Amino acid sequence: METSKREMSFLTAGPERRVLRWIAARLPRTWMPDHLTIIGVLGALTVGVGYYLSPHHPGWLWLANVGLLMNWFGDSLDGTLARVRKIERPKYGYYIDHMVDAVNTAVIGAGIGLSPYVSLPMAMLLVILYLCLSINVYLESSVHGQFDLGFGIFGPTEVRLLLVLANAGLYAGAMWANLSGAQVARIANVVFLLVSAAMFYMLLARFRINLIRLARIEPPHRPEG
Repeated sequence: METSKREMSFLTAGPERRVLRWIAARLPRTWMPDHLTIIGVLGALTVGVGYYLSPHHPGWLWLANVGLLMNWFGDSLDGTLARVRKIERPKYGYYIDHMVDAVNTAVIGAGIGLSPYVSLPMAMLLVILYLCLSINVYLESSVHGQFDLGFGIFGPTEVRLLLVLANAGLYAGAMWANLSGAQVARIANVVFLLVSAAMFYMLLARFRINLIRLARIEPPHRPEG
């Protein structure tokens, strides 16, 4: 597979790219991209643990937020560090990115499903849709030679930010708004259902665009006679 052209069109792509390059230029030389990848995986595990423990006290949701920050730091900075130091191995990094992203998504989704706020089937639906979107990105990069990380203004960073805000809202609802656990769970499930519907729409829209694009590149052959 040839190296795909990377495109990051999501809302925070510009500021994020500058911040990551600033950090990468100042990291000690002993830090390598694979170390950051491990931090990203540990962050995902921390998110899962935070959600899993949240039935005991809503304060564990803040551990989930710390894990989301770790996950962003490791998952986003590993490739930037490789490019800044000019040690990037495109195929290796591309393979690692997709494998680690799948594992992280499954771990975070399982943690959300084991929390008291979102039903396990709803969490698994979100995981399946996210993985479908990720697979679609992989297929686009293979077919079109372009690795477009975001869907419109939404990318992985926006998803993490939405989860951080949701966690803060769940904590506030449980601690200060005098909402019962059932009320908080009802609100959370409705939010996740809306997010799932939006992801499903994005997947169908991108699928349609790709089919149209491929039909123009390779018109279907009609049998003669």
